[in-house]
Amino acid sequence: MSRFSRDVIAAFTPTGKLRASVNLGNPILASRGADGAPVGVSIDLAREFGRWLNVEVELVIFDSAGNSVEAVTAENADIGFFAVDPLRAAGIAFTAPYVLIEGAYLVREESTIRDNAQVDSANVSVTVGKGSAYDLYLTRELRAAQIVRAPTSPAVVETFLAQGHDVAAGVRQQLEFDAARLKGLRLLPGRFMVIEQAMGLPKGRGEAAAKMLRAFVEEMKAQGMVANALARHAIDGATVAPASPITIT
Repeated sequence: MSRFSRDVIAAFTPTGKLRASVNLGNPILASRGADGAPVGVSIDLAREFGRWLNVEVELVIFDSAGNSVEAVTAENADIGFFAVDPLRAAGIAFTAPYVLIEGAYLVREESTIRDNAQVDSANVSVTVGKGSAYDLYLTRELRAAQIVRAPTSPAVVETFLAQGHDVAAGVRQQLEFDAARLKGLRLLPGRFMVIEQAMGLPKGRGEAAAKMLRAFVEEMKAQGMVANALARHAIDGATVAPASPITIT
């Protein structure tokens, strides 16, 4: 039996199940296993939250962050796993982050671009995944460079190469993998942003539900569940976010 009130549980399960929106476009947190089933840190958290509520979990799978965000914003899913961003916060109540991930730039080996500061220049095109945290952030921050949007984050490097753009932006680990696989590419040193990966629910579900989801994330960090999930799925380069002082009352 769940330890939470019926009203709070009902806020998360209007269809009778906990519908968890999962973005497979960020391989650091979710991907398909050898059998094709979704696996990863996001999946583990969704199922653990379902155990907290004592309800069945239904995974709602998307290939892009934008579609995953839209599902929760439109209340076609009850929780999701997103990079925190002010634009998304208009319709989603976020927890504190559970994982921190670096955003990096990738260029061709022969590129004259050597550091992050050179990217925001006239005549430089930057490829990002449409609707991703990088898209939202760079749309606000870049003043001179042109942003070109690939359909999904995993398609960024493919689009960058096929269309002859100057820079690819995305999760450092994905770019490192693509650079090793394709050759003739290199990452710029450092990072252009730190992504705060959090859970979220539709804002209309109420503050009591939002507070419980925040408390769940803090407990999962404190208990070591997030760290264990990163290790179990062999994820390098992502770190557990610091604790935030939120508790259930």
